[in-house]
Amino acid sequence: MTHYLDYAATTPVRPEALEAMLPILSDNFGNPSGAHRMARAANQVLDEAREQLADALGCEPGEIVFTAGGTEADNLAITGTVSSLGGRPACSAIEHHAVLDPVEYHDGIVLPVTTAGAVDLDALAAVVAEHGESLSIVSVMLANNETGVVQPLAEIASMVRAAAPQALIHTDAVQALCWLDVAELAAVADLVSISGHKFGAPKGVGALVVREGHPATAKLTPILKGGGQERGRRGGTHNVAGIAALAVAAELTVAERADQVDRVRRLRDRLADGIVDAVPGAIETGDRAAKTANICHVCFEGIESEALLFLLEKADIMASAASSCASGAMEPSHVLAAMGFDRALAFGSLRLSLGYASTDADVDAVLAALPPAVERLRERG
Repeated sequence: MTHYLDYAATTPVRPEALEAMLPILSDNFGNPSGAHRMARAANQVLDEAREQLADALGCEPGEIVFTAGGTEADNLAITGTVSSLGGRPACSAIEHHAVLDPVEYHDGIVLPVTTAGAVDLDALAAVVAEHGESLSIVSVMLANNETGVVQPLAEIASMVRAAAPQALIHTDAVQALCWLDVAELAAVADLVSISGHKFGAPKGVGALVVREGHPATAKLTPILKGGGQERGRRGGTHNVAGIAALAVAAELTVAERADQVDRVRRLRDRLADGIVDAVPGAIETGDRAAKTANICHVCFEGIESEALLFLLEKADIMASAASSCASGAMEPSHVLAAMGFDRALAFGSLRLSLGYASTDADVDAVLAALPPAVERLRERG
């Protein structure tokens, strides 16, 4: 039996989302930009999906821009804003590379974080005091994709609004929808990114909320130019089936969220407690009270996570490490580096993330396989 504990990477497609896709793929396959009957039927699917998604995200249907996923939504937010307003972008040091890379490309400012993994508000105050007039957008994710730490978005937005009212506020909410009230917590943001495959829709579909309250959002420059779809903000033929699934999955996620958060948090806490108790030197990152309910992120002294993942996979446990291979050389996670983790300890990081189909059996499997795997790796030196 396979035990999947990598929901922060991607989720299985919900049966209801798949059911929404099938008739569109087989029968109602018209191009929604056309004028004939089949095109109008496809366009109706888009209109209904836009309304469903707007309800889930707490915005107006006309503020939804459908994209090919979170990376495109993040890039549209950052590059689209800088291209239209000029100035400099800013983001936190723990952003996903879909935000961090375009910010750095546009000569942006990277804000430090605390050892707890939250944006350093004192540093933000200093940045907006010094660079307030030149800022065009400030991007801080709602919840971190590695540690699960929830960011103080309301405080950040308040500080930016006071010192740099011309700057847009963007939040990458890709990891948040399953676990947080995005409609409420992201209401302070002008731009909000989501990605369907993080909450039960297929890969390759997402959205950017572009609120109409700030005058600068009307000037957002498209990065995909072509057919003028999405009110001129994103050219390209719509992924109608994916968009229908996106809306259904979002609606179900919001409806079930309270129950799922409670259930998954209990699983996560039992998992984290069991690991810390059973593995000497295991360090759980972040304060659970400040994290999403689904992520158990731990570091182990004296091992490398790639080897640990290999042993876990042999035990039919699918997980991920908060490290990546760059230029042929292993580098620790930029998130852990920003939090001040020792390089050697960061190499032994492990992210176990749960979701709507996770069970006690998944937790039991990890607690049975992980301690001897760590011990075996330490014995090898």
